[in-house]
Amino acid sequence: MAQHRACQAQDDCVRKVTLSTMRLRVLPPAVLQDPRVESLNLDRNKLKRVPGISKLGNLRKLILSKNEIADFPEEIQSLVHLEKLELNQNQIRVIPEGIFSCLPRLKHLRLNNNRLSALPKDLATCSSSLQYLNLSNNLFRAVPQAVLDLASLQELYVQNNMLRRLPRELFEGKPLKMFKAHGNPLWQPPNEVCAGGIQQILNYFSQLQNCQGEEDRRVKTMFLGASLAGKSTICKSLKQRQVVLVSEEERTVGIEISEFHIQDFTFLFWDFAGQLEYYVTHHVFITPQALVILVINFQKYQLNKDIFQELVGFWINNLFMRVPNSVVLPVGTHTDCCTEEEVEEKKRDIMSKIQAMLEERRANLTHFINNLESSEESEFYVDQWDRLKEMESCTLTILNLVPVNCTDYWDIKKLETTILEHVKNEKIFPNVIRVLPLVYKEVEAAIVDIVQSEETAEYGMMDLNHLLCEITRREHLSHLDTELFQDILRYLHRIGLIIWYEEIKQLESTVFLQPTFLITMFKILVRYRLVQQLESISVDLLVGEHATIRDQSNWVWTFKSKAMLCQRAMRALVKHQLCSEGMRDIFEEMVGHKAKKGKLFSLLEHFEICLEVRNAKDLNPGAREFVPGKPWETTQDCSEAYYLFPTYLNQSEEVSERWGGDHPEDLHIRAYFSPEIPEGFFQRLMVKACSFYSAHWVAKVTCLLICSGKPLLIKENNQKGYSYIELRSRKPVQRTEFQFTWDFFMAIIFIVRKLSEEWPGLHMCMKAPCRTAGCPAEFFWPDVDGKNTVTKEEIKTCGTCGHRFRTELLLPKVPSDLGVPQPPPPAHYYVTSYGTTTFGPSSIHINRQSILDK
Repeated sequence: MAQHRACQAQDDCVRKVTLSTMRLRVLPPAVLQDPRVESLNLDRNKLKRVPGISKLGNLRKLILSKNEIADFPEEIQSLVHLEKLELNQNQIRVIPEGIFSCLPRLKHLRLNNNRLSALPKDLATCSSSLQYLNLSNNLFRAVPQAVLDLASLQELYVQNNMLRRLPRELFEGKPLKMFKAHGNPLWQPPNEVCAGGIQQILNYFSQLQNCQGEEDRRVKTMFLGASLAGKSTICKSLKQRQVVLVSEEERTVGIEISEFHIQDFTFLFWDFAGQLEYYVTHHVFITPQALVILVINFQKYQLNKDIFQELVGFWINNLFMRVPNSVVLPVGTHTDCCTEEEVEEKKRDIMSKIQAMLEERRANLTHFINNLESSEESEFYVDQWDRLKEMESCTLTILNLVPVNCTDYWDIKKLETTILEHVKNEKIFPNVIRVLPLVYKEVEAAIVDIVQSEETAEYGMMDLNHLLCEITRREHLSHLDTELFQDILRYLHRIGLIIWYEEIKQLESTVFLQPTFLITMFKILVRYRLVQQLESISVDLLVGEHATIRDQSNWVWTFKSKAMLCQRAMRALVKHQLCSEGMRDIFEEMVGHKAKKGKLFSLLEHFEICLEVRNAKDLNPGAREFVPGKPWETTQDCSEAYYLFPTYLNQSEEVSERWGGDHPEDLHIRAYFSPEIPEGFFQRLMVKACSFYSAHWVAKVTCLLICSGKPLLIKENNQKGYSYIELRSRKPVQRTEFQFTWDFFMAIIFIVRKLSEEWPGLHMCMKAPCRTAGCPAEFFWPDVDGKNTVTKEEIKTCGTCGHRFRTELLLPKVPSDLGVPQPPPPAHYYVTSYGTTTFGPSSIHINRQSILDK
């Protein structure tokens, strides 16, 4: 048996043993023969049971996460000194009574990612000791009573279960400091309240004590689809309860919002423009827990893959990635231009192709999961496996397609009836009902009154404190304090009724009572045919911005060639829009000036739609001398700011010239995406990356970053079935430079991973291509822990060409000192089969370990 990687440390008589990622199927006897062990880490193995663990009576910390345990190890009850127990990411269904009553010192318990639906009552005996409990990603329908009895609990995680209600007792009188519950169909308190944190939940229950809660039946309804599909016509016809035909000139620009009532349900309609140019802003407003009405133009639809992809597949894919648990109602429009037979044929074709997409997605996820499970080193991919299994449990609910003749009101009425039937179905919409304190509804009504008041400007932008003063003038709301007021604003922001970006410093004191105004601001600069808008700026507006017609020509040229707009050009565009809509009084506040950034630019940068860039200036000979320890006053840069909009980029020659071409020796990795790279993802990555590295060159699908003179190329390849973002850097000359180079890589990978979290249905995996010329093989990256991957191998061997490479050429790993003898190839991964193993200074000989179930 090859030497395993047991790590043993002794400090003040504390003994720690780490046997992580060892492929263990049974515990090595040597571990069980040392009763002094106080910490044992067995995560990422293949253990199904741990017989003999009771011999380690001094254990304080036991990690059994990411194994194959189905039956809770009852011997744990003998570990009376245990303080930390982790059994997450196993297959446990039941925990027997009598375990926790024997663990009086237990402080930390992780049971997440199992199949639990209940907890033993004796967990309550840990009331005075247990401080951390993680029950997320299980099957709980109610918070167990034993959890309510944990008086010392400080952290509780219950995400992604099936909870409808959270008891008040869970929060009152508890020292709870951290609580997460997203991913549950919560009615009371609603998810939008829980997202505000523990204090907002406590305030919510406090208000419910003063009065009976009211049920709020509100459905955010998003109209998506290609341009001129008929989204606005359906939206307005439903709202006005009559046929309202919208001409091409009146089509949606950006996003339009309206409200519609059917019986006791309120529908908040969000009508999204279909042109691709607007899609870059959609991520700001597309949210989960919504009804998606996907509008398809039957007149344009043809029975071929390309048309299906353009009118249907593109939107289904993006919903898969962005809101994978959403409900989609396909609606076919322009049926009056088709025969009945054509309508039925197109309906069948669309539904069958969507079903094929669902099945393809399931098959792909199964394929990815099987690949990881069949890997000889599957223990290194546990986190990726968990992520895939979580994605496997999420799928779009596709309702039956409804054909609609938009010129016939009876068809509109039929659609209305269909929508109502679906939202009343609890199986489809389990959390359409929210229980709210009366004051929430009263503040919402007061805001509606303020918006409709003649004293309120049409754009509805108001100072936070001024809004509170306006609301508290009402006698029944005179008691409203600042904390409760802000709680209610957060709730209204999350459901999309108002917009308050308290996380943006420049906007923390501003409330947008009319979300449509904010969308109007976005669509000025992120819109279809922006070049024509630049060219149509009037001479009077140019003069007002101290610009000439020649300046205007330069603006157009700079935008076409570099996708950049200078501040004066943006001011002129915004002024034209605001003046035409009677909003001149807020112009300076929205766009700012050289010395102060306006609110619009803060928003665009916050959502990674554009990036501020300034031309590099020569060093200032008149600058003050820098003295360490003393304040240093920088000179104000009065040069005009430019803003880069990556979504409009085209040319790539400059990036290619700066990079100098790919070299065979480059360090080279790829981040693969399934089903595809989301629209706008790469552009947002560029904005974020370039904001960290000021030396950069960008193009439509490439970006070159420079850090300490070292180049890193980022390149997008977005083809069906072969979508990846590639990262390349020159191979370090000195071995000491590998740390810096891989840190550079990992900084960008961290941004990619962080961005991908906004697409819960997006699968991403990292691979390093084989370094042999012509070899198609790739090395899968194991799970990433911090800045390094979970691996200790010094050599990697390609299974296709047989060539061997040092690990630091493929994975973020610092090379070992060449002068230190290296261990043999990693045969120790097969420790469970046969051979010799060492434990500390001694050597234990094992003839054979059985890998069969007993």
